[in-house]
Amino acid sequence: MKPSRPLFLLIALVSAMAGRAQGDTTLTQGARIDTVTAAPEAIADTLGGRTHTPTSAPPDTTVLHWRQRHKPLRATLYSAIVPGAGQIYNRKYWKAPIVWGGLATCVYFIQDNDRQFQRYKTAYLANVDNDPLTTDEFNGQYSPDQLRQVANTYQRWRDLSYVAIGLVYILNVVDATVDGYFVRFDVGRDLSMHVAPS
Repeated sequence: MKPSRPLFLLIALVSAMAGRAQGDTTLTQGARIDTVTAAPEAIADTLGGRTHTPTSAPPDTTVLHWRQRHKPLRATLYSAIVPGAGQIYNRKYWKAPIVWGGLATCVYFIQDNDRQFQRYKTAYLANVDNDPLTTDEFNGQYSPDQLRQVANTYQRWRDLSYVAIGLVYILNVVDATVDGYFVRFDVGRDLSMHVAPS
């Protein structure tokens, strides 16, 4: 019984495709091309002489472009004009509320200490003006020396609050500047050194 012609063609076609697939996976002279490190033009099919590019997803260039366009001095200027703006420009969004919270706390203590200072200063002046008609809000509960001491304490705390708000402002500018210069540095997890022959 002779095999039919279509069956013979099918067997020949399958054999040819299997041979082609095996030939594609075997490189001549036992050489291998590293498709990760080799340039696309160096990756060639040794049987057909064709050059092909590996199919991979294109890299996300949005982050790269942002880092290349970033200017550290601009971050410094933004933080100097509006505290926290440099941190937002550096894309360290979580730092901006810390800056605003520090400044708001200092403003609160400046106002509170100044209010208490004015209270005790007014009471002290009412006690030492030699006018029996003027009385302080404490109704003579404290002596003039005690009132002066408390007023001086609140005045000192108010002045320290001014110093604190200045320090928070300076730290805000310094932080934005340092972060601005570190934007282009590689802070990835794999920073190990690999030594290999070229």
